[in-house]
Amino acid sequence: SDCVNYVKIVHHYNRTHLYACGTGAFHPTCAFVEVGHRMEDHVFRIDPSKVEDGKGKSPYDPRHNAASVLVGDELYAGVATDLMGRDFTIFRSLGKRPSIRTEQHDSRWLNEPKFVGSFWVPESENPDDDKIFFFFRETAVEAQGLGKSTYSRIGQLCRNDMGGQRSLVNKWTTFLKTRLICSVPGADGSDTYFDELRNVFLWLQTRMTRSYNVFSVARIQSSVFKGSAVCLYSMNDIRRAFLGPFAHKEGPNYQWVPFQGKVPYPRPGMCPSKTFGSFDSTKGFPDDVIQFARHHPLMYNPVYPMSRRPVFVRTNVDYSFTQIAVDRVSAADGQYDVMFIGTDKGTVLKVINVPKESWNNMEELLLEELEVFKDASSIINMQISSKRQQLYVGSDTGLAQVPLHRCSVYGKACAECCLARDPYCAWDGTSCTRYLPNTKRRFRRQDVRNGDPNTLCSGDHHKHRVAERKLYGVEGSSTFLECIPKSLQARVTWTFQKHPQNPREEVRLDDRILQTDRGLLIRRVLKRDIGLYQCHAMEHGFTQTLLGITLEVVPSTSSSVSNLPSDAPVRLDPRSGGGPPMTNQKLWYRDFMQLVDHPNLSTVDQICEQVWARKNAGSDAADKVFPAPGKDVPPLGPAIRPANKKWKHLQEIRKGRNRRTHDGKPNPRAPRSAGE
Repeated sequence: SDCVNYVKIVHHYNRTHLYACGTGAFHPTCAFVEVGHRMEDHVFRIDPSKVEDGKGKSPYDPRHNAASVLVGDELYAGVATDLMGRDFTIFRSLGKRPSIRTEQHDSRWLNEPKFVGSFWVPESENPDDDKIFFFFRETAVEAQGLGKSTYSRIGQLCRNDMGGQRSLVNKWTTFLKTRLICSVPGADGSDTYFDELRNVFLWLQTRMTRSYNVFSVARIQSSVFKGSAVCLYSMNDIRRAFLGPFAHKEGPNYQWVPFQGKVPYPRPGMCPSKTFGSFDSTKGFPDDVIQFARHHPLMYNPVYPMSRRPVFVRTNVDYSFTQIAVDRVSAADGQYDVMFIGTDKGTVLKVINVPKESWNNMEELLLEELEVFKDASSIINMQISSKRQQLYVGSDTGLAQVPLHRCSVYGKACAECCLARDPYCAWDGTSCTRYLPNTKRRFRRQDVRNGDPNTLCSGDHHKHRVAERKLYGVEGSSTFLECIPKSLQARVTWTFQKHPQNPREEVRLDDRILQTDRGLLIRRVLKRDIGLYQCHAMEHGFTQTLLGITLEVVPSTSSSVSNLPSDAPVRLDPRSGGGPPMTNQKLWYRDFMQLVDHPNLSTVDQICEQVWARKNAGSDAADKVFPAPGKDVPPLGPAIRPANKKWKHLQEIRKGRNRRTHDGKPNPRAPRSAGE
């Protein structure tokens, strides 16, 4: 399966073409794909004359990661350039300038890297100051005494780097890298590090000041502890780390320390530009600058996240984060960065951070958890279209389109819409709908920060109606009372009322009655369980009743079951383990119990054969045994008669089969299979 073409790189090249590269059955290949001027053109073809070698752009092996960015007509790619995956490089190709790469086979530059992302960041109005940033994880050379440790990295280089004149010819002279730290401070003073970088998202804060933020997702490296985290970094902190001391090591037995000597001018890592100096090209850099850059690509100071801790953490769950995309949303009480986080189980988490007392003290809030791919395939790419208000999610098995907001799922009451605290949504007086800051609509109510329905919905005339259901349970069996709140932050409680005149009391939980995330499980139903059960959601001091379920208990005899209403949902099988209830299914238990109690049926095989015989006795008889919803259900007896002849025939077949099995002699009356 590896010997096919796995597409690793796709970029917009111009208004009519894409530039794509793939593994090409371990022969990397790139091509220009014509897509037409407009979407209506329905053009998608490769120009055979423009297919070219993909070495240095796409990896040979589909299991190797690649990260790239197309700036103008130049491609910057972090990729393995050999078949065995030992020579990793950051490579510039295409365009009119000569190709250029990182130093080869030098662990101080790149040491078994796994590239995850690349971005072009303009530093000023002068294009000569533009930088290219690469994000990757690699085996850390400075982690002495810690074994083989992986660190998350950010690397930078200048777009106008032309390599050195006598040293580092056609090699980067401005390449620097440093560690990205994403950790949770521990109570004992030790931090828990999320060092396996998986994905990054570059977010432009303001266009005027060219202020950027970087969101990253990383997971922890441990065989006993599983967790993932999202960290937020400021581009100013990243620049500060690259302007700090260089990491230095004299010999194999020395520790890595900050370089204390004189740093040559121009400072390694600075772009040749009129903004910061008088050099027009890196080829004019002095030899001592080139030599220093060759031996000191690593910075000593790492980059810490804002507030020195992650903005979202999940530990001890059965999934890990793989992708992230961020959308900025304007709400009534401020702007919020909505994070869409993809997992390796095919789900997407929708998360925001809400200020508690101030904007410096944030609370993580999980708004939704969507199952995008039912086959639980890992999410490998996500893109946001603000114009279409859609999130596009990709995996190895498919591509999905998910709306950024689904306000209607938050219920039909003001309190439910308010408690959802989704910055996309607001209560408009009649329903929960999209919040648009520029529209002047009355009755719009939204409070993402506090989510207080007591204040927000005090004058609401659209009162919440409590849904009511009736449930039948068989004594001694198990039953499930399902109740799922709209808000993921709500705490669910259950109350029980024996009779309408009795006071309502909280359900007592024990080994027999268990509360789960999806409802209340009664493992063994007793007569005293008869009554009204109410499900309540509590959040931010506000309590609302979500559902009322009246439970009726019947004895576990066939005569009692047969007296149930035809539309009563009942749990008969105590071996089911108390799973989620089967809803909207009309099971005709009187006929079923008579069938099971039939005196001539002693095995499951006999029961199945009789059911088969009845279904094949004619559509009328089948309808009597397995009636469609809404049809009258006669007693079981008449339904047996049309199948008597066929049932006797089946009995004869079984007798013949048993005779062959025990006597070893064929039965001349028994039908033969094709193999006999």
